[in-house]
Amino acid sequence: MPITDPTWIFFIVLSIILFAPMLLERLHVPSIVGMIFAGLLIGPHGFHVLDRDGSFELFGKVGIYYIMFLASLEMNLQDVQRMKVRAGTLGLLGFIIPMLIGFLANRFLLGFGVAAAVLMAAMYASHTLISYPIILRYGLSRLPAVNIAVGGTIVADTLTLLVLAVVGGMFKENVSGWTWVWLVVKVILLGLLIIYAFPRLGRWFFRRYDESVVQYVFVLVLVFLGAGLMEFVGMEGILGAFLVGIVLNRLIPPSSPLMSHIEFVGNALFIPYFLIGVGMLINLNALVSHAEAWVVALVMIAVGLFTKWLAAYTTQRVFRMSTDEGWLMYGLTGSRAAATLAVVLVGYKIIQPDGSRLLGEEVLNGAMLLILVTCVCSSLITERVARRLAMNRHTEVSDESAVLPADRLLIAVNNPDTVGTLVSLALLLRRPRSASPLIALNVVLEDDPSARQSGLTQLQRAEKMAAAAHVRMQSYSRWSVNVVSGISHTVKENAVSDLVVGLHQKEKLVDAFFGKLGTDLLASVERQIFIYRGTIPLNTVRRLHVLIPRKAQFEPGFSGWVERLALLARQLSCPVDVYSGKETLQALRHYGETHGSRIDPRYHDFVSWSDLLPLAHAVRQDEMAVFVCARRGTISFQNYLDRLPVQIERYFSMRNILFVYPAQKSVRL
Repeated sequence: MPITDPTWIFFIVLSIILFAPMLLERLHVPSIVGMIFAGLLIGPHGFHVLDRDGSFELFGKVGIYYIMFLASLEMNLQDVQRMKVRAGTLGLLGFIIPMLIGFLANRFLLGFGVAAAVLMAAMYASHTLISYPIILRYGLSRLPAVNIAVGGTIVADTLTLLVLAVVGGMFKENVSGWTWVWLVVKVILLGLLIIYAFPRLGRWFFRRYDESVVQYVFVLVLVFLGAGLMEFVGMEGILGAFLVGIVLNRLIPPSSPLMSHIEFVGNALFIPYFLIGVGMLINLNALVSHAEAWVVALVMIAVGLFTKWLAAYTTQRVFRMSTDEGWLMYGLTGSRAAATLAVVLVGYKIIQPDGSRLLGEEVLNGAMLLILVTCVCSSLITERVARRLAMNRHTEVSDESAVLPADRLLIAVNNPDTVGTLVSLALLLRRPRSASPLIALNVVLEDDPSARQSGLTQLQRAEKMAAAAHVRMQSYSRWSVNVVSGISHTVKENAVSDLVVGLHQKEKLVDAFFGKLGTDLLASVERQIFIYRGTIPLNTVRRLHVLIPRKAQFEPGFSGWVERLALLARQLSCPVDVYSGKETLQALRHYGETHGSRIDPRYHDFVSWSDLLPLAHAVRQDEMAVFVCARRGTISFQNYLDRLPVQIERYFSMRNILFVYPAQKSVRL
């Protein structure tokens, strides 16, 4: 002891990651707590099975970057935009209250100097989203309270790290007032660089490379580039990782395979490694042997827990949120780790003119105990509240499922070039918590048996894409005398609610726009049909433009396509522009208000039905035009819909196009 062989070090760490959750699940203790305690037991201040070597430094840094990156990546930017006042309030209160109360406690109760008291107060003001993986496990990452807590994190930690930079800089040579101005300027310039350049670089890359491993590595490169640049200008890398997550948010939809890969690797390896490393820093022996250290630690813990609770409670009361939402915000913002470690280590390394350290051993050990206690309390509170909210939400979803249409999507695959785009669209249209699998169908004509093997290959590719996003898929290779008959029968046999097909590719100038297949499908299938043509990947679409015919609100499938398009917009985190007549727009507003839609589209009274040129000018190449159509003989059918294909060929040849034909009968399982 300690073990130094890399093979056995990695084996022990992986064993902890594997068995700790299994053991603690029976004790109803969050696995995060188990990781920290395991690090305490096996670390240099426990049984000294392992040293805190370079691997823990490396993976620990990766883990905290991963937590911050995931937190910003999982945010719904549209919700954050609406809740920026609440998030800013929580962030400011979470910084100001701990700084004020902490400074007074450090100065008058513990007797520290002004600089040391301010730096210790900064430890109380910072927080780390240690319990965020619990939110991910319960599928609550898009709750308003979670978005407020995540948004408040960046405010509180940014101000905390600025305090750290100022206090730390006071003990450096050749420091002037311009030093702080130059620091702020560098941080602003770097932030603008990340905000402006990284999304454009991401869109360019995703449009050219669709291999999952390459995309994942590219995302990690951007995360560490942002973190490294932030450290280079004098701030902590967690701010850079958080900012990169925000700018990449719209390029990585929650239901995409790439998001599944990012969450899987982080939760399986990097984040547990970081938590074990945090536990290895805690030295209980120093606390036992020094009574003064206990006093410092107890004051730090009491102030740390109380001030963050007060900030969350005040935010809850000011904005009239529920008690569970207040406790959830407290659970997320109550733990300390990354920024607190940065503050205490900087203070420990600073040597004052009299030769003493700015923050001594008692503060270092007190900070470690503060990290341990706050992480445990935060995890327990978050686990309890998240479980309760998840159960309530499950009840709401069950009630909602009785009202919403069934969620069984069928993807008709035939062209190898469009399999990936159609599966991606179906994943984004599917309700995230739906228990129904996706269905993929390839129809083999009886007079062309040689096409069967190609169809099976396409079905296998579709299954792999769905599996990468943790979605079940049923695939069928069906023999039929014609494609329409095969699709129609499969729709009826599987009670399909939505059919997703690719747009017909014209081979001859005289061919119909939708082709004979599309035209016959519209006549044979009464379920909702999505006909899609993609020119750029869906995750790089920046805005949806939705054209809706007048009287569309009177169709039986009105709620079906509204829910699907709203879900698509939320998945893409992109704004929506809606064009229609006044009465239809009013019906859409009313539907959104009564059903609690979380999108806030811009409505346009559209009158240029005979010529779509004004709409074409509004749709850029990185945006998508959605045309809600109508079958002939239905209430919302208008003669101008017959001329729609000609205008689309003329004005939208280089745009992503989605046609939606609403269901003609209500679909229930």
